[in-house]
Amino acid sequence: MKRTIYCEEVRKIFHSTSVAFEALKGITLSVHENELLMLVGPSGAGKTTLLSIMAGILSPTEGSCTVLDEDIGALAEEEKTKFRGEHIGFVFQSFNLIPTLSALENVIVPLMIDGIPEKSAETRGLEMLDLLGLADRAHELPTAFSGGQLQRLSVIRGCIRKPKIVLCDEPTSFLDHENGVRVMELMKALQQQDQTTQVIVTHDPRIFSFADRIVEIDDGIIKKEETKNSVRSAGG
Repeated sequence: MKRTIYCEEVRKIFHSTSVAFEALKGITLSVHENELLMLVGPSGAGKTTLLSIMAGILSPTEGSCTVLDEDIGALAEEEKTKFRGEHIGFVFQSFNLIPTLSALENVIVPLMIDGIPEKSAETRGLEMLDLLGLADRAHELPTAFSGGQLQRLSVIRGCIRKPKIVLCDEPTSFLDHENGVRVMELMKALQQQDQTTQVIVTHDPRIFSFADRIVEIDDGIIKKEETKNSVRSAGG
């Protein structure tokens, strides 16, 4: 099976004034093409740090992370930005929506950056807003939305360009069960339709059944892996 992401012996050490904290302690992990992989574990385990290294937002202290056959940590910052723009979609836990733009304008920003004609971008945006029940509020500003609705907007923006890879940090943390399932049904449909590889950091056991594989991280190391069959059994 082809690898989309390969992290090899990745260590990450954060330094403060007098203390060094080792967030990742030699993690080796493959993420396969068109796989939906979930990274789980307690707060502070290193999940988001690993996700950030996969994105090239952080560089490993030791080891390497190859993304689409490119050692992303070895790229110059300008090259990393270009690479992310071409290949990676993000769903941020903090939303990162632009407060002066409407919901529709926010979710189509990646398409506009790509030079997609405005009408085509708006059509795509409205279709995806409709899938998550937000089309009727397309022209409202983010301040009018609840945390859960903002999270859904963030999911749409991260997936709208049909990127090869989607990286998500807690995409259902602000959602009730019904809307969490709705978001994951969309993610799963996009995985299959657009042939995306998805890596999702989550604490939410309600969505584990959507994973092809779950990797548990604790104290900077991989503790356990579960494949699709065992995930379905555990998730009911």
